[in-house]
Amino acid sequence: MRYISTRGQAPVLEFDDVLLAGLARDGGLYLPESWPRLSADDIRSLRGLSYPELAMRVVAPFVGGKIEDAALADILTEAYAGFGHDAVAPLVQLDANLWTMELFHGPTLAFKDFAMQFLGRAFDHVLGRCGERVTIVGATSGDTGSAAFEACRDKDAIDIFFLYPNGRVSEVQRRQMTTVGSANVHAIAIEGTFDDCQDLVKAMFNDTAFRDEMRLSAANSINWARLMAQIVYYFHAAVSLGGPDRPVSFAVPTGNFGNVYAGYAARAMGLPIERFIVGSNVNDILPRFFDSGTLEMAEVAPTISPSMDIQVSSNFERFLFELYERDGGVVSQNVTEFRNTGKLSVGNNLWESSRETFDGFRLDDTDTRAVIGQVHAANGYLLDPHSAIGVAAARAKASDPATPIVSLATAHPAKFPDAVEEASGIRPPLPPALADLHDRPERMTVLRNDLAQVESFVREHVSLKGAA
Repeated sequence: MRYISTRGQAPVLEFDDVLLAGLARDGGLYLPESWPRLSADDIRSLRGLSYPELAMRVVAPFVGGKIEDAALADILTEAYAGFGHDAVAPLVQLDANLWTMELFHGPTLAFKDFAMQFLGRAFDHVLGRCGERVTIVGATSGDTGSAAFEACRDKDAIDIFFLYPNGRVSEVQRRQMTTVGSANVHAIAIEGTFDDCQDLVKAMFNDTAFRDEMRLSAANSINWARLMAQIVYYFHAAVSLGGPDRPVSFAVPTGNFGNVYAGYAARAMGLPIERFIVGSNVNDILPRFFDSGTLEMAEVAPTISPSMDIQVSSNFERFLFELYERDGGVVSQNVTEFRNTGKLSVGNNLWESSRETFDGFRLDDTDTRAVIGQVHAANGYLLDPHSAIGVAAARAKASDPATPIVSLATAHPAKFPDAVEEASGIRPPLPPALADLHDRPERMTVLRNDLAQVESFVREHVSLKGAA
């Protein structure tokens, strides 16, 4: 399996090099040169497998032997052994044809654990084999940072730095990052938005001298291995509901487009997915695109669903690459125009093509609270604000009553206790493993939105000196 950049100018790489590279050297994102395909019989054969066994079947073609099968199977088994539910990603029925898939049973209570628990172990394996070390830098709107820290803490070959927007994540999200005591873990609060954090990370990667000096790698969803691990739970849900012999649709609350793009990849592999409904809060750049064919930035507004407070959705570039028939030059030109002008229009033909598979949905904070309250009253079930948007999107946009629709529950309600309590009257407790979270000492550094200052901090705190 070989990987190419969405901008067409970076070296073609195999899986282990893509894992360590993160962002391509031309500024693009890596994707498989071609999608592996599973036949209907292949998909039927996934029925009855444990989650790690199913993951092995889905992930192995992308790895292409760069991690030997026995080691890959061990990595996947270990990655999901610590999840707090035997099914790993259980399905809960809310209505006759509406299901929610709980993706919050990992160690940091968010869907990012599905990728990060795999990624940390994959990094450890590949780096141990080649005797190297890396510096992981990333940006988080709330959940990725804590999941990455949990997966990479105390690993000898990794220093990890995550930038988050100061004051724009929930207290639980912040504490899950800032209370990790490991010396190789660094939480950086940036005075700005998530988009500012994301731009700083990309700027570090595009600073070639700094990138090479620090041996930068990525744990954000700009790293293909992150999305690859998330493809698995789409197969898990579809097979559980009768796939491939009946199609399924998905409602996905997303800001950076990574979670829903993993579903798009599953569909490209042959999984019969009818539609994706992209759920958003008032920072609705993605629904506005699917409404009009135009991607246009606006100001980022703080909300009770902060992980979606985003206006520059990095993974949308991967989708543009497919829309533009994998023409890296066209993608590069259009992405540059978007960053310069804040606007990108794809034209009616491509917009209509995207609408065959995608729809968009938006919900403000008032209506999000109302959904949390309504679902709890009707089902006795608590949703966090992001998952509530997914459920509302599924109910509003389900196009075929005969097709089951799965809404992704991306975070445990205890990660957003204030919003959930206000909406439902119930304050969700943290699981026992995190019960003392609010008593743990915090450790973070607040920095300006300034590339030189951030690079200086990273340089001063890495452990690369003297590394082979």
